[in-house]
Amino acid sequence: MTILAGLLADIQQIEGPRFHGQVVTCSGLALEVEGLERRLSVGDGCRAFTRDGKPVPCEVVGFRQGRAVLLPFAPLEGIGLGSKVEAGTAMGLVRPHAGWLGRVVDAFGKPMDGKGSLLRGDDNRSLRAAPPPAFDRRRMGARLETGIRVMDSFVPLCRGQRLGIFAGSGVGKSTLLAMLARSSAAQVNVIGLIGERGREVQEFIQDDLGEDGLARSIIIVATGDEPALARRQAAYLTMAVAEFFRDAGHDVLCMMDSVTRFAMAQREIGLSAGEPPTTKGYPPSVFAELPRLLERAGSGREGQGDITGVFTVLVDGGDHDEPVADAVRGILDGHVVMDRKIAERGRYPAIDVLKSVSRALPGCHSEAENATMNGARSLLSRYEAMEEMIRLGAYRLGSDAEVDQAIKANPSLQEFLRQRKGESTPSTTSFEVLGQIVAEVTAPPPPPPPEPEARKPGAPRGKRG
Repeated sequence: MTILAGLLADIQQIEGPRFHGQVVTCSGLALEVEGLERRLSVGDGCRAFTRDGKPVPCEVVGFRQGRAVLLPFAPLEGIGLGSKVEAGTAMGLVRPHAGWLGRVVDAFGKPMDGKGSLLRGDDNRSLRAAPPPAFDRRRMGARLETGIRVMDSFVPLCRGQRLGIFAGSGVGKSTLLAMLARSSAAQVNVIGLIGERGREVQEFIQDDLGEDGLARSIIIVATGDEPALARRQAAYLTMAVAEFFRDAGHDVLCMMDSVTRFAMAQREIGLSAGEPPTTKGYPPSVFAELPRLLERAGSGREGQGDITGVFTVLVDGGDHDEPVADAVRGILDGHVVMDRKIAERGRYPAIDVLKSVSRALPGCHSEAENATMNGARSLLSRYEAMEEMIRLGAYRLGSDAEVDQAIKANPSLQEFLRQRKGESTPSTTSFEVLGQIVAEVTAPPPPPPPEPEARKPGAPRGKRG
């Protein structure tokens, strides 16, 4: 049956009759083609040919004034008016395989790590699959151990949850993702690097992820210099590969860096197709595609695994209310806020505990763990409220007992929140340490020693030494 399924998948990809048209307009990134408008649909693949006969793969993104609008997957140099365009078949199919673990692939599922060809699975999978129906999905599962103290304690991640990491550039998002990939209890990591700097890809794999993390990971890469279609397709491929392992019964940790660059790619595609720009230049299709992509992560049906999603959002100038960040925050099940000021003080991961929220709480923790977490958050909140006065020396110890407790606990709490890249701490140990910190400053003071009894009148004095 496996062989027959593979043959059927190959037969489905056999090309039928070929139809040709020609380029009549080339404007910016888009080509307008005549002669194929009756043969093409949105999402179909085509090949435009340069003057010297080299093919340039394209995708149909819309129609304008009776012409098909195409966007390329490669540079358009060499294509001009009258260049031949050949209609292809429906795009968006991939055949993942368990042998992809430990490999690095591009947006088309082709190897880019120099380790040879990739094995192909038995079935074609759609890059734009629909998420499981709402009533067929299980609820979020138990807490997923991450080994990161600040996350396990304050912003827990449950199996099947979708969490956003919101930060500016250079605050440590990629390093936090690598820590999750290396230390989490997930069986498979699927990591999509969307619009990344080409220089940073090898650094992420070799320095941050390491051999142990790579061994149970699949990395999909589309660098920032690649066309918008390739960057968008890399995000779709990331979700399709995660769904393949989910359907096989694995617990998958799917990480994407970043959703903002996916939105920027979709903005380029939408504007080239003629969509009107709306909020800050983003066309309506961006806010339609975001939930379609992010809803694919989450709990699976009975008998399947889960896709626990962690998606980074690059906030512009620290504005956490910009359109993409605001839309993503409303879709996901929690958000982690990383603060540049914390990073400048040298505390990594630079997570702002008080601004971060996990919607898995309070059910994700036990009652004792919730009490410990709330006590620590209260101490951090009191210290932050009085931080300026403390630094200026305007606050005097003894003025407020609760503020005194926060000042006493702050050095230990900051040390607890600080964690090195290769360090991993079990959640039980994290709560034990955090509980000790809270207990030391909130325990009632010991009673004063009893006063010595008064000497009775006429009683003999003690002998002199």
